[in-house]
Order: sequence, then C-alpha cells, then structure tokens
Amino acid sequence: MKIKTVDANKVLRISLLAVLDVVIINLMAIAAIWISYEFNFANDAIRTCLVRIVKFAPIYTVLTIAAFSVFKLYSSLWAFAGAAEMWHIVFAASVSVAFEFIGHILIQKHQLVDTLVHFPMPKRFFVIHLFLLIGAQCVVRFAYRIARRVKYGAKTLIEHKVKKQKRTMVVGAGQAGAMTIRELNTSQNSENRVVCLIDDAADKRGGYLYGIRVVGNRNDIPQAVKDYDIEEIIIAMPTAHAKSRRDIVKICQETGCELRTVPGLYQLVNGEVTIQKLRRVQVEDLLGRDAVKVNMDEILDYVSGKTVLVTGGGGSIGSELCRQIAGHNPKCLIIFDIYENNAYAIQNEIIAQYPDLTLEVLIGSVRDEKRVDAVFEKYGVDIVYHAAAHKHVPLMEQSPNEAIKNNVFGTYNVARAADKYNAEKFVMISTDKAVNPTNIMGASKRICEMIVQMFNGKSKTEFVSVRFGNVLGSNGSVIPLFRKQIEKGGPVTVTHKDIIRYFMTIPEAVSLVLQAGAFAKGGEIFVLDMGEPVRIDDLARNMIRLSGYEPDVDIKIEYTGLRPGEKLFEELLMSEEGLGKTDNQLIYIGHQLDFDEAAFESQLEMLKNAAADNSRQIKELVESIVPTYHITDNKDKANGEENAVKAEKAKKEVFTVKTATVQSL
Repeated sequence: MKIKTVDANKVLRISLLAVLDVVIINLMAIAAIWISYEFNFANDAIRTCLVRIVKFAPIYTVLTIAAFSVFKLYSSLWAFAGAAEMWHIVFAASVSVAFEFIGHILIQKHQLVDTLVHFPMPKRFFVIHLFLLIGAQCVVRFAYRIARRVKYGAKTLIEHKVKKQKRTMVVGAGQAGAMTIRELNTSQNSENRVVCLIDDAADKRGGYLYGIRVVGNRNDIPQAVKDYDIEEIIIAMPTAHAKSRRDIVKICQETGCELRTVPGLYQLVNGEVTIQKLRRVQVEDLLGRDAVKVNMDEILDYVSGKTVLVTGGGGSIGSELCRQIAGHNPKCLIIFDIYENNAYAIQNEIIAQYPDLTLEVLIGSVRDEKRVDAVFEKYGVDIVYHAAAHKHVPLMEQSPNEAIKNNVFGTYNVARAADKYNAEKFVMISTDKAVNPTNIMGASKRICEMIVQMFNGKSKTEFVSVRFGNVLGSNGSVIPLFRKQIEKGGPVTVTHKDIIRYFMTIPEAVSLVLQAGAFAKGGEIFVLDMGEPVRIDDLARNMIRLSGYEPDVDIKIEYTGLRPGEKLFEELLMSEEGLGKTDNQLIYIGHQLDFDEAAFESQLEMLKNAAADNSRQIKELVESIVPTYHITDNKDKANGEENAVKAEKAKKEVFTVKTATVQSL
C-alpha cells in the first residue's frame, strides 16, 4: 500500500491563508455596513446590522471557506497567478455574498419580519461587500506574486550591472512578439534586453508593447540597429508567410547581428515559448516558401494494415520514410539496405519509438535479383518505396557502370518483383537531374522512370515516380559540406557563381512521396512546385553570415568550376510533359512521354551486358536510350556566361509550362 507523504510547508501555508481569510471575510462585512450608512456610527441601524452579521458569522464563514476551496483559492500557484485565478476569486466571492444574502433572508423569516418592507440590511450592503471581498482577496492572493516580481526585479537589476546583456531587437509586435518579450523579461536564463520593436503594420508604428517602442517596419531594421546599438535580432513571426520571413532574414543578415527565431505557432498555443526554445535562424528559413502540407489521413488509409518495403531504408530519404510509415500502423515494415550501419541505426530508433511494430531489417542489394525475389515471396509485400540508389553526380561520372548496375537494374529487379508478386503500389524516388540530364546519374534515373512507366503499362501494380530537387541536410548534400568548411574557417567552395538549385527539407520530400502513393493511379510522375530556385553562392554567403562571419572577409569563398556532368540549373520537368493538378496545390503530375517499349526492353538487355562488362562506351549507350541526355565533360568552361543566361531563363520558364497546361485542362 502506497502512503502519501504530507508536505508540512504546504499545510502550513494553506492553514495561514485560511486564518487570514476568516479575518478578511468578516472585516469586509463590517466595513461594508459602515460604508452603506456613510460611516454614521450613531445610526441605530448600523448596530442592528452588526448584531445580525455577528450572529450569522460562523455559518457564513464556513460556507465562504468552502466556496473558496471549490474555486481552488487554496490550491492555485499564486506566484504565477493570472487572469484565470482572478476570475476564480470573482466567482468565489460572488458565491460567498449569495450565501450571505440568502442567510439574512432566512434570519428575517425566522424572526417573522416582512422581508420586503422591513428588511433592515440595505441591499447596497451586498454589492459593496462583494467588491470589498474581491478587492481584498486579490490583494492577498496576488501579493506574493507582486513581492516575487519586485524581488526578482531588484535581483535582475543587480545582475544587469554585473552581467552585460545583449541589446536586442524583436521583429514582430504581435502575439509571438509579446510572449517573447515577456519571457525575456522574466526568465532567469535571459541574456537579452529588448530595446526596440519592428513591425510592418502601420498602425503599430510608434506604439508600445510592454514599454518597448515599435520604431519602424522591416525597411527600418538597418537604421534601427545603428540607432539602438543592437547586438541580437529575434524574429517573432511564426505565422508569417515563408517569403516574408525569408526577406526579413536577408535584411537582418546584412546588419551583422546574431539572429534567432521563435518556433512554430503550436508551441505558442501550448505555452512552450521559452528562452531555450528560441533557435538560431537556419538555412531552411531562407527557402522562401511555406512547408509542403499533405493529407495524413489519406496516407494512413493506404499504409495502415499493409506490409511496406523501403529499399535504401537506411539513407536520408529512406530512413525518414521508415519513421513516418512506422507511425501509420503498417502490418509490417521492412527495411532493406546494403549498408548495415545505417540499417542498424534506424532499426534501433524505430524499435525505441514503436516497440509494438512488426519490423524486419534485411541486409541485401537491389542488384541481387534472387535476394529481392526472396524478400517479396516471403513477406508478401503490398507497398514498395524504392529509395535505393547511387546519387552522387561527380562520383558516378567516374564510375558510370556502377550507376547503371545499381540505379537502373536495381530498379528493374525491384519493379519486376513487385509485378511478379502482385504488390499494390510501387513508388520510386526520382530526381530533377533526370530532366535533360548532363550526367550519368541523372540519365540513369531517367531510365528508371521509363522502367516504372513500362511496368505500369502491363502490370496490375500501380507504378509511379516522384521527382524533386535537392534535399537539405541529406547525406552528401551541399549544406553539411558548407557547415564543415565554415567550422574549419574556410574556404567555402562553390563550383560556379551562377549555379542554382531547387531545395526542400527531408520531411517535405518524404511527405511528397507518401502523398504520391495516395494519389497514384499508375503511370504518373509527381512533381513538387518548390518555389524559387536558390543560388548556391547566396546559400554559401547566408550560411557564413548565420554562423556569425562575414563572407570574403572572415571566410573566403572559392569558385572551383563546374564538375563533370554538373549543370548550372536543374529543371523539374521537360516541356513536353506538361503538368496536371492534384488536390495538393503544391504537387503536380507530369505526364509521361510515350516511347517504344519493345525497343526499350532490347536496349535494356544490351545496357545490362555492357554494364556487366564495365564497358567504356556505357555513356554513349545510355545516350542512345535517353534522347535528352547529352554527354559533357565540362572542358569548355568558357561557356559559363552563356549557361548563366540559360539559368536565368530557366528560372522564368520552368513553371510557365505549369500555368499554361493547368489552364488548358
């Protein structure tokens, strides 16, 4: 049997508070009588009323203490009391005075006096008593909070003199800004002193929030930084449009101040905004678009109760797929990967989070046709997410046959098994590099898309591809590379000043893949509208600034030239493909191009034999299969300016197809 321990301090505190309430309850009643008769102590009515109050006091006091207990006036944490506790006081006092009113009526009836004509207690007494009781209780209950604030304020003032706080600007004078300022002003962990506010709303200009003045809009940030000697800027705009946040971040970066940002709106609603929750502004904040949103109910409907296979399940995209699928109640989740360390890591993570999930972690290569067949035969796979692939462009340029063996024929093996063992869906991860490829990796992924299209035409399984751009933070991406170079003090290497790329976060990429499975009817290429492309040179400079350094001053940027097979810009679809709508406004369908499937199968056989022989002519053979693939060795770097013009043109034209096609649907 568990024995509850008694907190002696708590019992003492409640007891003292109750004793104080007994005194206050009765003193306020006496004071209300005197006020009701305008302090005319010679009036006989006062003496009569006082006698009644004294006679009724024991019952009234007990009832009032009970009401105070019901409304939690003895259990609330008054050091942190707010509006809710004040309403509790109002309700408790109202119930108390109601008891008093009813009690005096009963006394009158017991004495057989006409309560309507000869009732000696003036009605204004009860109103006055109510306000006096509320006021007295507020003073008593909030006194500890006030004393604590005064004590902390004095302590903070002393600490401020000892410890220099950062002069801070808060961008955003709304709810998030107010909560941020309150937290910074009251937290013992705060190292910031907010001295000015910025907000784009014209009606807030010149106004004050917690005594801090709104000094201008985003365009005034640079001047305000100088005028107020700002050291740190906190962006408190969690609900603002992504493009607006990106523009403000860019302005703030130019000031050289440290940047932090308030987290998402849900953390505001939950009251989770604390000093510890404020985070550094990250590269993701510069994407200039809102995060992709998907219908998780649709995903749950088609994944729940199914056996799901994720090839390449230990990679950046594959592991995130496994995390999200595990949370949607699959019958069985199969992680298939050649690299055992990655597979082991994601296995441990998922087991810890979902101990009841049926999880199978299998080591093997998608190149191994018999191994892939054995997995499908044994587990009866319903849904396949094919994420296994070689993806590093420069490395694959040096080992093109490996790209073909793994990407093309790995995909072929898994797709053939999905068809043979009657899987319901097959979703392949593709890339924007498959569009008009200039490298073997992109060309191999284009062949993969063609394989998916071919199987969809003759199989009951729904085969689809999902095409997107670069993934922030994935293995081998530019972001981790830049971070390491900055940590070492530079230089940061950029291949070309005008190179541009589309970016998305790993969770966004996976959300798109999962949504594609829900939308799939077979044969589609799903394309994400990823907003404006990002210039890699700007990305490098932003990362340097976010790290607290000045580009080309503290950390140098070096341009190394385009690598073999690398383009200045990437496209998300070929102009012939066109785009169709889906229910998600940021996800489109690129229609597949027709090709001679019989001839394609013959070409695949030749390609397989050539790759197996490690042919030196593998790129030329791929070029004969993928008409849009153009072999380049990047020797003519003098064409850089011409390519830059093409890049700028591509930025404007990549999605003009979308507009024209959607309008014509």
